[in-house]
Amino acid sequence: MAALCCGLLLGGPAIATAAAAPTIHTKEQAQHDTRGRGTLVSAERLYTLATPEAVAAELRAAGFDADTVRHGVVAFRLVYRTVDPHGRPTTASGLLALPVDATRRLPAVSFAHGTGSHKDDAPSMQRAAFLSAPVIAHASAGAAGIAPDYLGMGKGPGPHPWMDIGSETTASLDMLRAARAFTPRTGHVLDREVMVTGFSQGASAALGLGRALQAGEDRWFRLGALAPISGAYDFGGTELPALLDGTVKGKPGVVYTAYTLVAFNRLHHLYDDPAEVFVDPTVETLFDGAHTGHQIMLGTPDTVTALLTDHGRALLERPTGWFAQALRTTDAVCTDWAPRAPIRLYMATGDEEAIPANTEQCRTALRRSGVRAPVVDVGAVDYRGSRHLGSNVAATSEIVRWFGELRRG
Repeated sequence: MAALCCGLLLGGPAIATAAAAPTIHTKEQAQHDTRGRGTLVSAERLYTLATPEAVAAELRAAGFDADTVRHGVVAFRLVYRTVDPHGRPTTASGLLALPVDATRRLPAVSFAHGTGSHKDDAPSMQRAAFLSAPVIAHASAGAAGIAPDYLGMGKGPGPHPWMDIGSETTASLDMLRAARAFTPRTGHVLDREVMVTGFSQGASAALGLGRALQAGEDRWFRLGALAPISGAYDFGGTELPALLDGTVKGKPGVVYTAYTLVAFNRLHHLYDDPAEVFVDPTVETLFDGAHTGHQIMLGTPDTVTALLTDHGRALLERPTGWFAQALRTTDAVCTDWAPRAPIRLYMATGDEEAIPANTEQCRTALRRSGVRAPVVDVGAVDYRGSRHLGSNVAATSEIVRWFGELRRG
């Protein structure tokens, strides 16, 4: 079984992990404590798909279309310096995929992935997989595919600060910087314009990165286009109520309700003891980065009612204090800026997890800011029984083509 709410893989067949290859340690690694954000710590070649046919087989194995493939691909895991949600130095990892036999100057595409529970639920930790396939697809079309694993995922230390837009943004921006530092070693350089996309949790992360690029937070990169997919853009106002009232049905609603409390408590102190909010306080231990989605499925009850104490439900129904402020930040990805680059919002008919009202809220907010953001409905495409997952599969090929059209002018 595989289910997903905002990108969380909760089971399914075993996925092949990326085969390890010798790590390329950099001269910057010895100076790690004194160098700035985006400093490359190490680069590891994971695998090479030498021909378009090999890439097509890889994408099809992951359930994705291969109709945009033009190049072979070589994939690397980068480890780089960044900051945690409190601005303290830390490291993170990500996947860089480069096209084989492409021109020296490459367009850059940043892809932000959906939510995972285990540290290996990250693009640089899996291959022939749902998480890495969009990055490979963009690279095989001639771009540098760049995907942060996020803080606490992949090779990054500590817990993952889920739905924390600030740290998703810094991890994404610093991954771009690390990729720019590394690509000359492969005979390539990156263009300034970055095409930004992301799925589910990554849709909000993509908007955060787009805002940072447009604001000039990097001296080199600038925003080229935005194509978020099936985001919970109005998380506090639309998605969280849908989790609590059963609109998001079954285990996805339960798991994401639990993840909300655990993840936001780590940053904003919602409770002292998990027994205050969970009927079974051991639920909190499931979100330690070591438990798989399948284990989380088995370890959580079947309903939100059975998950939460009265106090836990009250916290989520009537957020106050730091929690309310954090939700306002999460919900501002579409409301507090006006993208000047081309933007399209991708979604699926009947998305059972990132409910479509989120996309409508985002489009309306952008329209108020004078931005036309067309909504592209990819239809009712299922992936392992999920239309939410299916939206990422269907949208990926469309976005690869759209980005290509924009680059060609």
